[in-house]
Amino acid sequence: MSNVDDAAIATYPAAPALDLEPGLIHRMQFDSHTLVLLVLRPDAPKLTDEEAAELQDRHLAFRADLRDRGYLIGGGPLVDQDDERLRGISVMSCDPETARRLANEDPAVRAGRLAIEVMTWIVPAGNVRFEDVPAPRSMAEAEED
Repeated sequence: MSNVDDAAIATYPAAPALDLEPGLIHRMQFDSHTLVLLVLRPDAPKLTDEEAAELQDRHLAFRADLRDRGYLIGGGPLVDQDDERLRGISVMSCDPETARRLANEDPAVRAGRLAIEVMTWIVPAGNVRFEDVPAPRSMAEAEED
């Protein structure tokens, strides 16, 4: 259960912080971000190295397209995690229902390799910022220097 008052949660898109007058006490403002965790399914199909590489390239191209369309504002693979099933994270600029619908279109999800978990992340307004950087469309592009 959250300790955050629902009335203090910003709606989509995240509300900007207020310009406050000195000396006045104001209620803290919050930004909301939709997170999508990519989780390796226990029943994921066994793939050859070639099949896995092809699926990974389609997955990366799909994510780059989400970024180009303005839905994906940050994300990538997870490493050094305690739970090896957790494979990646996406920070989305849309409501959880839209994020769930889009994430279910990911080729790796459709192939049964990954499952998704969708949630809302609440942070103090302005606490987290994302830069507009290109996303790789393939492993070859991700590995370029």
